[in-house]
Amino acid sequence: MLHPRIESLDRDDMKALQARKLAALGERLAASPEWCDHFAKVGMHPRDLAAADGLANAPTLEKSDLRARYPFPMLTVDVSRVTRFFATSGTTGLPVLFGFTHKDLHQLLAVQVARQLYCIGVRPGERAYQGYGYGLWIGGPAHDLGLQELGVTCFPVGPGRAELVVQWLRDQAWDAATLSPLFLAHLIRVARERGIDPKKDWVLRNAIIGGQSVSRAFREQLEAEMPAGFRAYNTYGTTESGGPNVGTSCPYSHGRDEMHLINEDTVITEILDPETFKPVGPGEVGEIVVSTLDKEASPVVRWRTRDLVRISGKPYDCECGRRGMPTIGRIIGRSDDMLKVRGVLVFPSQVEDVIAATPGTVKEAWQIYVDTVDGSPTSMTVAIECDAGYDGAPSNLADAVARSLASRLGLKVPIECHPQGTLPRYEAKARRVLVKEQP
Repeated sequence: MLHPRIESLDRDDMKALQARKLAALGERLAASPEWCDHFAKVGMHPRDLAAADGLANAPTLEKSDLRARYPFPMLTVDVSRVTRFFATSGTTGLPVLFGFTHKDLHQLLAVQVARQLYCIGVRPGERAYQGYGYGLWIGGPAHDLGLQELGVTCFPVGPGRAELVVQWLRDQAWDAATLSPLFLAHLIRVARERGIDPKKDWVLRNAIIGGQSVSRAFREQLEAEMPAGFRAYNTYGTTESGGPNVGTSCPYSHGRDEMHLINEDTVITEILDPETFKPVGPGEVGEIVVSTLDKEASPVVRWRTRDLVRISGKPYDCECGRRGMPTIGRIIGRSDDMLKVRGVLVFPSQVEDVIAATPGTVKEAWQIYVDTVDGSPTSMTVAIECDAGYDGAPSNLADAVARSLASRLGLKVPIECHPQGTLPRYEAKARRVLVKEQP
């Protein structure tokens, strides 16, 4: 552990630490008229966060709340104190800006990400390829900060330039990588096209993959095509939570396809029923709702991520020694991406699980097309790609996927099977569900 005094706390001690920080957060927010108005909507004041049930009764925060306070919503510090702004990656409307002070970046985010990197096995003195994006997106800068904090030599190429990256992975002997799983799959394919064998020519031991949830089958296929012992560890975070700082796998939880809520001392994560906003229990599915405890600029209280996860059946006392940092599964979908087609609930992750487990498909290339009437889904079609090395008929591959989907979903779904290279590729977050409104 990078921070054993914190990471080894039991759950009661962790909750006591969170309670103290919640009270301090309430005092800071009490100085903000915007935050006072927000709490007043439910008859509360920010200082009520100090109560035992203060957080549970506090109002949730959504994108509409922030857009109503454009251009610098809920900032809590003067703009002159903001070192840098980042923005959400939403596909509709203006991006929502979140400010970060110097302390937010260098004393909070850097430490949070360094803890995650150390958790998966990255060590000082190693070499790392940083493959997340830059600009307004937080992924790249956050990992730059974390790698620097940990004492790792960073090669900040970012996404793209795959031909250069696959050669440098060989020539410069990079030990670790931070990137999206879809881009890692792309790098493996480009390497082979250029006569580079990732198994033999690269020395990568660890990758921290995020920006897009993928199935265990997809992840295990990536690992099988890399050097012996290589592991691709899931990570999770959001711009609103302060960066890629909420969850990551340890070597033990990785095997269970789970992640620790690794920064519970600075980010409280609630897993709530998206309809009732009540906590769900072990083994149940709920929405991730986050509150930032130490962030100076643009803090959030009960931010609804819309991301759905399943709490581990045994969330505490992991073999790694992180007793009070609960484990959750990978992201299984979004509450606003969940489809109800002919009375059947469908998550995109279920479709991806089937595609990844079917030999002959291109694992990173698939789409769901949904037909709607008056905003309600009436039918869906799944588009896949046939791997160029598949020796069967595309129709047979489509039939295999259709049978597996019918068994998994209890729903017959038409399958379109396209040649490899037909469907869109995504370097970061993939837009898997495309909706078409019928007249």
